[in-house]
Amino acid sequence: MAGSGDFSLLSGYWLAMFFIFGLRTKVDRSGVVQQVCRHCGNQAAQVITRRSTKFTLFFIPLIPIRTRYAQQCTFCGAEYEIAKSDVERLPVG
Repeated sequence: MAGSGDFSLLSGYWLAMFFIFGLRTKVDRSGVVQQVCRHCGNQAAQVITRRSTKFTLFFIPLIPIRTRYAQQCTFCGAEYEIAKSDVERLPVG
């Protein structure tokens, strides 16, 4: 039996608590826009994506940690980050 001040044992068994936590990043495609690529200089479709990283507890996303936006050229494959204000100004279709 457990002692009066000992909370680690209960009826001869160890009490164990565990938490499953981590980070999950979800990638959403926001749209496509026709622009000149900064990397290759060709007029091509640019795919706009949003990456949202959240803290998860027991596989449930709870707290947003970071949101980033990226633009990827469909011609050369170059990808670079862009600001949220730039995404809001783009004529995404």
